[in-house]
Amino acid sequence: QVQLVESGGGSVQAGGSLRLSCAASGYTYSRYYMGWFRQAPGKEREGVARISPGGGTTYYADSVKGRFTISRDNANNTLYLQMNSLKPEDTAVYYCAASTLPTMRADWYNYWGQGTQVTVSS
Repeated sequence: QVQLVESGGGSVQAGGSLRLSCAASGYTYSRYYMGWFRQAPGKEREGVARISPGGGTTYYADSVKGRFTISRDNANNTLYLQMNSLKPEDTAVYYCAASTLPTMRADWYNYWGQGTQVTVSS
């Protein structure tokens, strides 16, 4: 069955860095757009970044542009999110997801991971 398993979350002070990973299995990973989303308590799920199937095209939300980098390793079915210069407002549960479309609409994503918590303290 399809599985997306995130890892790499944790607690960090403002200005610090974390690298999230998402291991995918059970579907043809290299054919799907992959995205990172986040959801803070009491807030709607927010699209953070997206990468095309081949990795050549990326998209970032304005809130993370210049600080976060999305990448993928199609040989190992793994997605990454390098997060630098973290801010307290980046605190959220981070999810990876797979879509057949170049979109940041969460309801158009077919597969989702269980999420990993990122906490940034000031």
